[in-house]
Amino acid sequence: MFGPPGHAYLFLLYGRSWAINLVTGGENQPHAVLIRALEPVRGIDLMARRRGKPPASRELCNGPGKLTQALAIDGRDYGRDLCGDELYLETGWHGKIARSARINVGYAGAWADKPWRFYEAGNRWVSVPPRT
Repeated sequence: MFGPPGHAYLFLLYGRSWAINLVTGGENQPHAVLIRALEPVRGIDLMARRRGKPPASRELCNGPGKLTQALAIDGRDYGRDLCGDELYLETGWHGKIARSARINVGYAGAWADKPWRFYEAGNRWVSVPPRT
């Protein structure tokens, strides 16, 4: 997380599933964004096989561990340049950005209520529906 911006920071969730973060701060600044979900648009059959789910399942990539399993992301991707050719983010945004309180961080006290969760409003692939 203290690495250069645009690189992957991975960690294990509960010792069994990987989660991927996009480092956003400068060197030695611990700023990153957890990638919680994605909308699958290609490679769906391969994702479905990796997840053991039907290709139309909403559960292919709707959580940080599900996403990394579907994309075969693991600890070997730690520090990978997300602006490279192997693992990268694409443009193509077409929705409305919404925000909500963070989820699954009750241990963070008052910080858990910060509206630091961003997602595409109305997208069926969002990991967990926003709290109201």
